[in-house]
Amino acid sequence: MEHKSKFSTYDVVVVGLMGAMVFVTTAFLKIQIPTPAGPTMFKIGNIFCLLAGLLFGGLRGGLAAGIGSALYDLTNPVFVYDAPWTFIRFFLMAFLCGLIAHWGEHSGEDNRLNLVAAIAGSGFSTSFYLIKAVTELVLEGSAFDAAVAACSVKMVTSGINAVLAVAASVLIAPACRKALVQAGLGERLNPVKT
Repeated sequence: MEHKSKFSTYDVVVVGLMGAMVFVTTAFLKIQIPTPAGPTMFKIGNIFCLLAGLLFGGLRGGLAAGIGSALYDLTNPVFVYDAPWTFIRFFLMAFLCGLIAHWGEHSGEDNRLNLVAAIAGSGFSTSFYLIKAVTELVLEGSAFDAAVAACSVKMVTSGINAVLAVAASVLIAPACRKALVQAGLGERLNPVKT
C-alpha cells in the first residue's frame, strides 16, 4: 500500500474530531485541584491524547492532542498563559506514542508495542510537566527543594493521570480500531508519511 505524502480532508477531519474529544474530556471530565505551585487536575483527556496516537499515528495524533489540549487552556483563564507549552507537551506526547505504535510495519495493532508507546508518551508528558513546574518556581526565586516540595501534589496527580491514561488507552484502542475497520475506515488508519 502506498502512503500519502500530504494531509487529506480525511486527515483534517480526524485531527478535528480527536482534538474535539481531547477538549471535551479535558473540559468536562476533570477534578481541578489548587496547589502552592498552581492548579492541577485529575482528568480523562490524557487517555484520548494517547488514543489519538495509537489509532492515527504520530502526526495526526499529535496535532489532535496538542490542539485539543491547547484549546482547553485558551478557554480557561487559569491556564490560558500555558497554551503554547500545553500544545508542545501534548503534541509530543501523542506524536511519540503514535510514532512507536506505528513503527516500521506495525500499524498500532500490536498490544505490547502499544503499551510501550503509551508508557513512552505518558512518561514524556509527565516529565515535561513536572520539570516545567519546578523550573518556573526556581526561576521565580524558590529554592530547588522548596520548588519540588511545592509540586508534590502535581507529582501525585500527574502519576495517577499517567497510569490511568496508559491503562485505559491500551485497553480501549483495539475496540476503537475494530469499530473503525467495521465502518470501512481500516485502510485509512495508517499514519500520514511525510
